Amino acid sequence: MFKKEKYIKLDVIQKQKYIKFIKDKFESALAKELGLIRVSAPVVVTKDSGLQDDLSGVERRVAFDIAKDGKELEIVQSLAKWKRFALAKYHFPLGQGLYTDMSAIRRDDKVDQTHSIYVDQWDWERVISKEDRTIDYLKQTVKKIVKAICKTSKLLKSKGFTGVDISEKVFFITSQELLDMYPDLTDKQREYQITKKYKTVFIMQIGDKLSDGKPHDLRAPDYDDWSLDGDLLFYHEVLDQALEISSMGIRVDKDSLLKQIAISGKEERLKLPYHKAILEGKLPLTIGGGIGQSRLCMLLLGRAHIGEVQASYWDSESLLKCQKEDIELL
Repeated sequence: MFKKEKYIKLDVIQKQKYIKFIKDKFESALAKELGLIRVSAPVVVTKDSGLQDDLSGVERRVAFDIAKDGKELEIVQSLAKWKRFALAKYHFPLGQGLYTDMSAIRRDDKVDQTHSIYVDQWDWERVISKEDRTIDYLKQTVKKIVKAICKTSKLLKSKGFTGVDISEKVFFITSQELLDMYPDLTDKQREYQITKKYKTVFIMQIGDKLSDGKPHDLRAPDYDDWSLDGDLLFYHEVLDQALEISSMGIRVDKDSLLKQIAISGKEERLKLPYHKAILEGKLPLTIGGGIGQSRLCMLLLGRAHIGEVQASYWDSESLLKCQKEDIELL
């Protein structure tokens, strides 16, 4: 629901300056909080590498062959797996990590106020120890990310934009606890209720089936450990909804990979290079995630449509709705 009374009109040039400011300041804050350095990352991966992020497992990938040798390439859907390979290849030490600008095409994503077929995010990954594979370590990392977001929000206010308040206090809850709290609601309705109540929420343990026989949300079985992952949500007042800013988690080790692959019935993946490297202990233990760049700008600037902070494709219905509400898309 669009709360027009909460919406602050911005001209395009002013908005573009704020977008640049947010991206620069948050990128620096995130790198400082998590001990990350920026690296370059691919836009495409080969089909047979096993590096493609399968997301929920049903999305169609954007693929093409190249003239040089006919090799089939796929535009990345995220860099969840590639980053772990990069940490090993570049010999990152324990406690340090990388981040990169990730641009992806997700052709099956719905197009609405908060979703686009074009995805831009900061993908990050950090080397951890076996002892770090805990809920407490996950929570500590989430708090650091939220701290970086709140610092960026405060800096934005110092530049003159004072329309949005972000809570630095994170409410943590597991997906099963959330289901127990709201047993008669859908997963998205549960997210809305808990986020409207607590403003900044991290829902943990997403991917495995809950007591109702369904997962809170679908997750690929081969990058996040479903017992050590989650989604970071903020209450977005202008749209009166929960806005997901990040999906993240401690990555699978050998045991959790085998368990989740068996649950998913995806045993054929174990023959791929990425999966073999995990089973053979050739990749470091890591934590990582993606943080939506346009989503973060949308949150901190109180925008009513993601197209206000991102140039992408919008269908005629979306364009008409925005025109009626006097919402200007890029």
